[in-house]
Amino acid sequence: MYNQNNRVAIVGSLRIPFVKSFKEYSRTTNQEMLTSTLQGMVNKYQLQGKLLGDVSFGAVMHPSTEWNFSREVVLGTELHPNTPAFNVQRACGTSLEALNLIALKISSGQIETGIGGGSDTNSDLPIMLQRKLSWKLIDLNAAKSFGDRLSKALKINLKNWKPAYPAVVEPRTGMPMGQHTEKMVKEWKVTRAEQDQLSLESHTKAAQAYKERFYDDMLIPFKGVKRDTIVRDNTNMEQLAKLKPVFDRSAAGTLTAGNSTLLTDGAAAVFLTSEGYAQKNGLEVQAYFADCEAAAIDFVHGAGLLMAPTLAVARLLQRNNLTLQDFDFYEIHEAFAGQVVCTLKAWESDEYCMKQLGMEKALGSIDRNKMNVKGGSVALGHPFGATGARVVGTMAKLLHQKGKGRGLVSVCTAGGMGVAAILER
Repeated sequence: MYNQNNRVAIVGSLRIPFVKSFKEYSRTTNQEMLTSTLQGMVNKYQLQGKLLGDVSFGAVMHPSTEWNFSREVVLGTELHPNTPAFNVQRACGTSLEALNLIALKISSGQIETGIGGGSDTNSDLPIMLQRKLSWKLIDLNAAKSFGDRLSKALKINLKNWKPAYPAVVEPRTGMPMGQHTEKMVKEWKVTRAEQDQLSLESHTKAAQAYKERFYDDMLIPFKGVKRDTIVRDNTNMEQLAKLKPVFDRSAAGTLTAGNSTLLTDGAAAVFLTSEGYAQKNGLEVQAYFADCEAAAIDFVHGAGLLMAPTLAVARLLQRNNLTLQDFDFYEIHEAFAGQVVCTLKAWESDEYCMKQLGMEKALGSIDRNKMNVKGGSVALGHPFGATGARVVGTMAKLLHQKGKGRGLVSVCTAGGMGVAAILER
């Protein structure tokens, strides 16, 4: 657990607007998006020339050539150039894990300040060569004589030049995340109407949050974009019901473009300090990063791919002597509306909680009115590496506005993993 005598303060967050991939941020790199986000943070909190303890960023769609991109991001801003930085990656939980690592460093007393976050872009995909071609080119480069080089070059054929495109597919099963979620919703008997209703709520709440100007101080313009572009304030159940399933195209399919997150580009970051540092430097604290947990499940042999947050949350509750109902707000990442409903039903199931989570009984239900109250990923978008920082930033501001309380954050990830965190004020 974190050192409660050295609480980790969340000073604030910042992000660029999230946009649908292949649109406004086409030909824009993760490094560009994060550099703008971090410089915005520098401007917001007057960090020009300041030496931070550490910076941690990550991305999922990440080319190998940008192997040190977090450090390059720092060097592209007005932070003190001696500020160190490192990359981290845990699929869709990347930026939440990045924040956990910065928070642990602060809690242990190693550092007093740090920034964590992440980004992702599908508009700048790291398209690779076939591995066989790479091997043949390595052999060619190592050849010593002209004859040897010619021999190696002749082994390269046209098939070897076929590009290898990245895809959101599980290597162990060969199935995309949406197909795994289709299996989950069938197992938990989640209807199309339940998924569409959650999606409608996500858009409605996000649109209302914009009307209330909730996101004004959490966003900076980027490439002419001033607000998230996926949010729809005119969505209704009739429109959602007309959309065709995209993963299971049979009559049994229920996942559509309307109740699933769209491919999204964007970046987000959160500024953390020790409680003492915040007090000494006159920084207003929004909330405290109290604890974090990562978990994994065996999705290959039966468990639902995106159900690991149920286990991460159960461990957090047990370690902190809390119940699922002891929270004022819940930020549950909406990779798919159906995945969220499955998670809620699992927490309400005695059988699941006893068998899969090792609990004595079900964790119970939550008040849905407290969940994703400013919109979720279905409406706001989901740049894989940025979502964790987005939900932490939203939760911290909610707690700050309330003046007290406790919030639960949960993010599902590829590979059957999940990350969850508790924020307090």
